[in-house]
Amino acid sequence: MREHGGNLDLAQQRFGGRAEDWIDLSTGINRLPYPVGEVSARAWSALPSRAEIEALHQAARHGYRTSAPIVAMGGAQSAIQLLPQLAAPGRARIFGPTYNEYAGVLSAAGWDVQEVAELDALGGADLAIVVNPNNPDGRRHSRKDLLALLSRVGRLVIDESFADADPQLSLAPEADQPGLLILRSFGKFYGLAGLRLGFAIGHAADIDRLAAMSGPWPVSGAAIAIGCRALRDDAWAEATSARLARDCVRLDGMAHSQGWRLVGGTPLFRLYETPDALAAQEKLARSHIWSRVFAREPTWLRLGLPGSEAEWTRLAEALAR
Repeated sequence: MREHGGNLDLAQQRFGGRAEDWIDLSTGINRLPYPVGEVSARAWSALPSRAEIEALHQAARHGYRTSAPIVAMGGAQSAIQLLPQLAAPGRARIFGPTYNEYAGVLSAAGWDVQEVAELDALGGADLAIVVNPNNPDGRRHSRKDLLALLSRVGRLVIDESFADADPQLSLAPEADQPGLLILRSFGKFYGLAGLRLGFAIGHAADIDRLAAMSGPWPVSGAAIAIGCRALRDDAWAEATSARLARDCVRLDGMAHSQGWRLVGGTPLFRLYETPDALAAQEKLARSHIWSRVFAREPTWLRLGLPGSEAEWTRLAEALAR
C-alpha cells in the first residue's frame, strides 16, 4: 500500500495503545459522522435491487446538485482503479503534489504519467487530473478555469472528494459534458469512510462504461440505505459545513500558538509548516493523537479536525506539553 493517512496500525506499533485509545487526525474524515439511525434487516440480507440503486443515484444528484449521469461505487478509490480502462494508455498529467494513488494506478497500467505544478501545464494531455480542493494543500481552482481546460485535454477528471463543504467549487452541475468526469467521496464529509461509498458523475458514455466495469452490485444495501438518507439531509449538511468552518479557525489558532504556519487546507483538514514534522507527529503521538507527515515535504504536518469537545481538550493538552 502506498503512503496514506489512517495508518493507525503503524501508530500503535510505535507508540502503543489500542485503536480505541487513539484520536486519528491523520485523515480528512469528519469525526462527528452522520447519525445513520436504523438500517433495515433487508438492507443487510438482500441483494440491492435496480430500483434501490437508482434511488441512491437520485439522492446523490440531489446532494451534489446535478442532473448528470451518475454511478455509485465502492468509494472514489474504486473509480480511480478503473480510470486507466476508459481509454488506451497515453499521456496522463496530474496537478500535484496530490493524492498519490492516481500516479501509481496509471503508471501500473502503462500510462506516461507526469506531475505538473500549474494548471496550464495539463494542456495537451490525453488524461488530466485535478483534485479540487487539492489534497494535501487545499489549493482551489475556479469552475471557469477548469472548464476552459476541458477543451485542451482528452479527458478531464476532477476529484472533488473534499468539496462537500465548498459546493460552489463543484463542477457536478456541468458534468454531462463529453470528456469531463467528476469523482465524489461520500465517506469523508459524512464521516462514514468504512461504508465505502462514492460516485462518478459525467457524460453518459463514461458513466455507462464505469457502471459495466463495476458489476451489478457495486455498493451494499446498507450503503444504499444510509446514502439515500444522508444525501437528502440538507439541514445536516449545512449545519456541518458551518461547524467545520468554525472549527478550522479554532485549530488554526492552536497551531499558530505552536509557531506553525498554515500552508492551506479544506474544512476537513489543515496543512501546517513546522520546524520538524516528524518531531511534531511524535509529540502528539505520545498522547495517542495521530497525524499525517509527508516524506517529500519534511516540514509538512496535516491534521484533521477533532470531533467531540473531549478530543479538542486532549489535543490542546498534548500541544501544551
